[in-house]
Amino acid sequence: MKQFISVLIILWSLLLYSFVVQSQSQDSISVTKTEINLDTLSTSASDVVKTLEEKLNPPDVSEIVSFTKIFWALVFIAIGYFIIRFLTRTIEIWSEKSPDRRVKGKAIVPVVKIICWMVIGYLIVRGIFRPPVESLIAFGASIGVAVGFAAQDILKNIFGGFVILIDRPFKIGDKIEVGSTYGEVLDMSLRSTRIHTADDSLVTVPNGELMNQSISNSNSGETNCQVVAEIYLPITIDTHKVRKIATEVAKVSKYIYLVKPIAVIFVNDIKHDKLCYKMRLKAYVMDIRFEFAFKSELTENVIKELLESNILSSENSI
Repeated sequence: MKQFISVLIILWSLLLYSFVVQSQSQDSISVTKTEINLDTLSTSASDVVKTLEEKLNPPDVSEIVSFTKIFWALVFIAIGYFIIRFLTRTIEIWSEKSPDRRVKGKAIVPVVKIICWMVIGYLIVRGIFRPPVESLIAFGASIGVAVGFAAQDILKNIFGGFVILIDRPFKIGDKIEVGSTYGEVLDMSLRSTRIHTADDSLVTVPNGELMNQSISNSNSGETNCQVVAEIYLPITIDTHKVRKIATEVAKVSKYIYLVKPIAVIFVNDIKHDKLCYKMRLKAYVMDIRFEFAFKSELTENVIKELLESNILSSENSI
């Protein structure tokens, strides 16, 4: 319902703009004809002004809005709501059958919602209420001022939603990081974006805030993504043996995506006031939903292998 209201506001603005342009064009033609009549019939200027004022005088709102029209508008909204729910649910079920489908299929869900709500809004405005140009201009002008002051944040989020859909810094199914929030994009609407985090939380971020923050995308529409497991090791450890063990552990994982390379990097760091190595094991997972399981598996199995090989012991561990 929030999406319908948002789309209806935008649709109303677009219709208002088109009708204003049309009205201005018609007024120009009318004035031209009136000027011709002035030359031919010697009509006074006061009569022309009075005629224009009467023409632009909007009719009563009661002539446009009635109980029957409101009833059918609600019927259209209800039918449209269930149709959109059915379409989006069908796309989601089809997308979940494989990782490739999930990334590509869910990306079109926001577009389907917007198009459907715009069609429903157009049918209601132009098909049921059918307001004349004068009423649309008068009503739109008064409502536009109120909406502009009362719903600035909503309009900012709606504008941000359109910018995201056009610029496409991420899509549904991508793993993104916004501020301190990192997770999978589950849903995108005109007002907000929902992110599923590693601790099974659903974070809703307004689109207006997304426009003003840097966004890190882990997979950019692909089903695979890079996973980095970090392990602190003593400075005296044999890095060559550790690199070999870490690489073998990553290769035998059931989540590994072997098409892309495996990298093991050592950097100096300070941990508990001691100089040590921070090993960063970088590998790719075949499905982004296996990211956290893969990271946990790498960390556990590397430490286990190092202990069994006597390269790492409880005495020299960090």
